[in-house]
Amino acid sequence: MKLLSTLLKPKILSLIAAAVILLGIAAYIPGRPTGDGMKNVEFEIERGTGMSRVTKSLVDQGLIGNELFFRIMMKATFRDGALKAGIYELNDGMSAYEIGSILSSGKVQMIRVTIPEGWTNKQIAEHAASLGLCATPDEFMALTQNPETLKKYGIPGKNTEGYLYPETYFLARGVKADRLHEAMLDRFFATLADANPPADLKPEDLFKAVILASIIEREAVHREELPKMAGVYLNRVKKGMRLEADPTIQYILGDPKKKLYLKDLEVKSPYNTYRNKGLPPGPISNPGIEALRAAFHPEEHDFLFFVLKPDQTHEFTKTYKEHLQAKKIFLDGR
Repeated sequence: MKLLSTLLKPKILSLIAAAVILLGIAAYIPGRPTGDGMKNVEFEIERGTGMSRVTKSLVDQGLIGNELFFRIMMKATFRDGALKAGIYELNDGMSAYEIGSILSSGKVQMIRVTIPEGWTNKQIAEHAASLGLCATPDEFMALTQNPETLKKYGIPGKNTEGYLYPETYFLARGVKADRLHEAMLDRFFATLADANPPADLKPEDLFKAVILASIIEREAVHREELPKMAGVYLNRVKKGMRLEADPTIQYILGDPKKKLYLKDLEVKSPYNTYRNKGLPPGPISNPGIEALRAAFHPEEHDFLFFVLKPDQTHEFTKTYKEHLQAKKIFLDGR
């Protein structure tokens, strides 16, 4: 018996090896690439899409040759429930195993979304639409006015203007504008501590600071002037003076002008700081961290006016007479 067992062992091992090879071949045939890799496909998995629908779509687009094999393979490798939503770059030179690995990896195509400091919600909406994150700018603007969103983030205004943090965001291609909008709101509150606000900051006080920051963000070219400019506007508020801030007029007009005329300053709007005293009823842009910090920590001084100089800095003055002299020097001489 021992001799028989010894003689059978090599045969058994050979049979096992042959079976493994045959299984490998059987697995390779339905799992092999369907092409030479020249056909590239942007394959999208929408949220909530199941394995059956994904597999059928892979077959329909010529990326796999056998639907049943793919589903068995994904189940055997414990990836049938690991599909990640998004858009993937696939081609017909990939095997079924490679495709399964990619779709369960979450390594989707990414798009870069850069929002500059001082952009308005309208500008962000137009940019989002241009990137295909929403069908129209109005779709994004509707997100900014959602009452539930305003309540969730404790924003006392009528929209999220001022609270969309300017930054570069990397989003999975295929996501919609709501993801960008939420990401910007989350980043604002996550970054707010860097502006060193008061410890007992209330939503209403934050709102006022954001309004001020949104104005100086659009006014100052040189960052070092932000605290001084914030001090000017607060001095004017304390004295009951109108802010007379040009950026508020540009906000009303919608499409910024290179030069404002007297008729522009007469436009009827609660945001017109040439007609109304105090801060406007809401932010006019989305400020960056430096403008927010300046709004919380304005420079203390006696300046009430400033005039733009040719080098894009400002001449700050304390009296109206000095202001007129500065205008004559830096504006009338142009």
